[in-house]
Amino acid sequence: MSAIETSLTAPVSRPGPSTLRYTLILGGLSAFAPLSIDMYLPALPRMAGDLHSPDAVLQLTLTAFIIGLAVGQLVAGPMSDAVGRRKPLLTGLVLYALSSVLCALSPSAELLIASRALQALGAAAGIVIARATVRDLYSGTAMTKFFSMLMLVSGLGPILAPVIGGQLLRVTSWRGVFVVLTLFGVLLLVSVALGLPESLPAEGRRPARLGATLRTYAGLLADRTFTGYALAGGLMFAGLFAYVSASSFVLQGVYGLSAQQFSLVFGGNGVGIVLAGQLNGRLVGRFPERRLLAAGLGASALGGTGVLLAAVFALPLPALLVPLVILVASIGLVMPNASSLALAEHPHHAGAASALLGVLQFVIGGLATPLVSLGGSTTAIPMASIMAGFAVAALIVFATLTTRR
Repeated sequence: MSAIETSLTAPVSRPGPSTLRYTLILGGLSAFAPLSIDMYLPALPRMAGDLHSPDAVLQLTLTAFIIGLAVGQLVAGPMSDAVGRRKPLLTGLVLYALSSVLCALSPSAELLIASRALQALGAAAGIVIARATVRDLYSGTAMTKFFSMLMLVSGLGPILAPVIGGQLLRVTSWRGVFVVLTLFGVLLLVSVALGLPESLPAEGRRPARLGATLRTYAGLLADRTFTGYALAGGLMFAGLFAYVSASSFVLQGVYGLSAQQFSLVFGGNGVGIVLAGQLNGRLVGRFPERRLLAAGLGASALGGTGVLLAAVFALPLPALLVPLVILVASIGLVMPNASSLALAEHPHHAGAASALLGVLQFVIGGLATPLVSLGGSTTAIPMASIMAGFAVAALIVFATLTTRR
């Protein structure tokens, strides 16, 4: 047993120094996407003026990043199955840091769009290899416990990134946001180089041939159980996207919260995700992961229904916030169990399986923002209906596609 495996087989509820280090590193890698997407969004209007480009052109920086994440994960996942986790991970981190510098220095929207695509390719390696590394080191209940532990770090990313970005813009320009992302990439590069050993031994690697890779992806998609768990997680992630993109308009524009009050609500929901993730870590082992996932999906569907009713009948703000907390916090129950169950039966293709998990999350999540915007920003109904719809869809997919094993 390797040193890293030995340290990670300690009880996750009481992490030692090594386990805590791996949690922080892998959690930081998992938070790449939300930090890179959400931190700069508050600066888009200012960027359009500085670069003398229409808003529609600047929005392509987000499109390029989402496409880069999808492509990068599909490439980095199988590559890490073939050559090990460290080489593609370190390469991706170097690419992320250098492209973040290019973003900060970009004199035109066109160069910024290209730099964002490169940045996404680097981030994708971190996201997909973090999940694959957990699968290398864990199986069964231990894997679910560690995914729950990662929620301490990665679960706060989608919630706190817009708040961090907004605060940064009070003291620096949009270029300063990309400088901070550069420093984050360099920090993770050093941390991985010094503190994250190789987790996939040579005898566990598979050749990276295009035909074999395509057959692996086809086999994973044909696996109803894998697809069911992956889609359930992806649909829940899409609901989180809808919340992140629309909640400021709803809570401030419709319900009249100040920026400070909105930050408190937003941050409180982030804490709810983390607490639910830690509760899941304590319950795993006492209850099967599938049952905990069903409970999380049921809670999200119930919370989504409550949010929709509050929006449709224009109920007071507390009637919206209570089910909203339930809906958002349930992600802390859903994501660790969905990821663990999806990866459980595919130890020899953990990189490819992790890639499909990530692609489904961001492709489905990418649909949420335009769907929410179609209904305008003068009512909470669009956000509520999209969040409720994704939550109910996740529960239906889970019930119809997955099977007990």
